[in-house]
Amino acid sequence: MTVLSDQVHLHPDQLGAYWMPFTANRHFKAAPRLLASAEGMYYKTDEGKTILDGFAGLWCCNAGHNRKPIVEAIQKQAATLDYCPPFQFAHPLAFELANRIIDIAPKNMKHVFFCNSGSEAVDSALKIAIAWQRIRGDGARTRLIGRERGYHGVGFGGIAVGGMVANRKMFGTLMAGVDHLSHTHNLEHNAYSQGLPEWGAHLADELEKLVALHDASTIAAVIVEPMAGSTGVLPPPKGYLKRLREICSANDILLIFDEVITGFGRLGTAFAAERFGVTPDILTFAKGVTSGTVPMGGVLVRQGIYDAFMGGADHVIELFHGYTYTGHPIAAAAGVATMDLYRDENLFENVRKLEKPWADAAFSLKGHPLVEDIRTIGLVAGIDIKPVEGKPGLRAYKAMENAFHDIGMMIRITADTIALSPPLMINQAQIKEIFSDKMPKILDSVAKL
Repeated sequence: MTVLSDQVHLHPDQLGAYWMPFTANRHFKAAPRLLASAEGMYYKTDEGKTILDGFAGLWCCNAGHNRKPIVEAIQKQAATLDYCPPFQFAHPLAFELANRIIDIAPKNMKHVFFCNSGSEAVDSALKIAIAWQRIRGDGARTRLIGRERGYHGVGFGGIAVGGMVANRKMFGTLMAGVDHLSHTHNLEHNAYSQGLPEWGAHLADELEKLVALHDASTIAAVIVEPMAGSTGVLPPPKGYLKRLREICSANDILLIFDEVITGFGRLGTAFAAERFGVTPDILTFAKGVTSGTVPMGGVLVRQGIYDAFMGGADHVIELFHGYTYTGHPIAAAAGVATMDLYRDENLFENVRKLEKPWADAAFSLKGHPLVEDIRTIGLVAGIDIKPVEGKPGLRAYKAMENAFHDIGMMIRITADTIALSPPLMINQAQIKEIFSDKMPKILDSVAKL
């Protein structure tokens, strides 16, 4: 029997009902990794064991776990206004949160469209891009350009522009009229990079080739992650994003940054666009907007895009798109409280302060027999480990299991890459705990596979 709390007791035969996402269900249910509570930088298992959160939940608990101001805001809002229909009605907190986000957004991004997840944010952004081209008289611009190894959620639009093979192959032809740029990862040129790799800006020029192939008159938008996260932590080469911006601007193609992972301080600035000095036309966010407490996502658009939709009779709906839970009151309350924490505790500044110690600590693993590459930027690290011959992904999977059950840390894996990206409240002692204590034990535990 698994005891989750005083009220909930799970027997092994009760584990089958829940079909878990992105999980090896049969293997998990044979040896569950169950969490019962969390606070600050740590989880507690159902058995009371402490687990250091090396991954901010799932790139999302940026302010840490169960922070009192956020919890209290959620409780108060749930007891005040539980739900407000977002079609033709609204509540004040949605406007307050939108303004708070605008205050830290890239210049000229003045409008927020809320949704409930990163996947919904991406599909919303793609729809807005295509609709904007139509409104301005370029209805033939429907083609979308993504990138190999890109991850843009699990909606049909996001999978179509994404470039992670396992996420695509089961689901047929997806959307027509989508093409992809090459990814930027190259170990021959960029192995063991701290910050932005020196090599690879020229890969952005592939966009010009796609423009020549399809003609700009058919292309609505290009979507990329400023830092590709889910595929294994791939920072952009120096100058790469600026070159994409130049090509898009020259061809009236919208540039979309998917900042679901990088938004809200992960790289030391509110959004990665600020860090890299490149402003997109559209920007998606989710995860950190509520520090993972209540589902929420959104789309930021520059002023001219919003203005284009505002013609016609003022009683007519401008954009036929939205969700039942858009701008949900409880999510908005959590978001406002989260923005307060980011500001009051200088959490983005903490990332900037700790970026170098974090990178140096991560690179202390260089030379371990299993480590093939390390990449760091902000409070993110990707560590490639040597695969088991003929069994790709097995060594990292076992590392994740051992980390949880035996070593007391949560890590994220993609194939044979270990990704680390903790809550932004981390301190130097906890960085040392991750890289000097726990990670060597985790690697050693899978050395003989």
